[in-house]
Amino acid sequence: MSAPHADRYAVAGNPVEHSQSPFIHAAFARQTDQAIDYGRLLCPLDGFADALRRFAADDSAGPVRGCNVTVPFKFEAFELATRHTPRATLARAANTLRFDAEGWLADNTDGIGLVRDIERNAGVRLAGRRVLLMGAGGAAAGAIGPLLTSAPAALVVANRTVAKAQALVERHRAVAGQTELVARAPADCGSGFEVVVNATASSLQGADIPVGAGVLAPGALALDMMYGPAARGFIDWAQAHGARGRDGLGMLVEQAAEAFALWRGVMPDTAPVLDALRERLAASR
Repeated sequence: MSAPHADRYAVAGNPVEHSQSPFIHAAFARQTDQAIDYGRLLCPLDGFADALRRFAADDSAGPVRGCNVTVPFKFEAFELATRHTPRATLARAANTLRFDAEGWLADNTDGIGLVRDIERNAGVRLAGRRVLLMGAGGAAAGAIGPLLTSAPAALVVANRTVAKAQALVERHRAVAGQTELVARAPADCGSGFEVVVNATASSLQGADIPVGAGVLAPGALALDMMYGPAARGFIDWAQAHGARGRDGLGMLVEQAAEAFALWRGVMPDTAPVLDALRERLAASR
């Protein structure tokens, strides 16, 4: 929904032209009768902060109330904010900013979006499961806290730079509860995981799968945070080895709903929006 003085939002990143966030938030706005104008903001790789400040200060087309942040700026977005939600503080990365009069508020809705998609939409309970999280960047940082809250039996964070994975693990040690939480190199991360989450940039870059097929337990859920053609290789790999492949569209919609609720104070119904998004992308092939 758009109006002359609608509150303005955008998804900020590089690249950003592929983002489905404008479609998702427009659908949420229609569903909840909210007047918003949501667009895309392409930020230079070396000029994210300046681009975001200019966007936030430009009220010529209506007040700017917030933005979503995608790769590769989630760590920088966290640093730009003056206030942080507990989950953003734990992740030290932000995918959602709200521009309040008393200062920018940073949140991270990636992890709760991932967990809701796995448990609600894919129908897989995480409690008691062995989970492999591939990657230690901004996406993984947002995911690990909510994954731990779901009480898996084990959570292994696998990353090419093991020290980076170890730092992420140590930061979350206090919220691990009874979950076995360890960092490993991809080649030494173990086997037989019931849930495997790819939070690396390998799909976006068209790179090889960074782990062997032995990580997959029979019938495992293997989810790539990417979607569309970028996720196809990972999904095909998972299905070829007896797993259930899933892309990141459900996570995208669920994390967007959490951001929308932070901005607008109302939680939209995600199921019809996810269905509409899948139909939209299928029609565009």
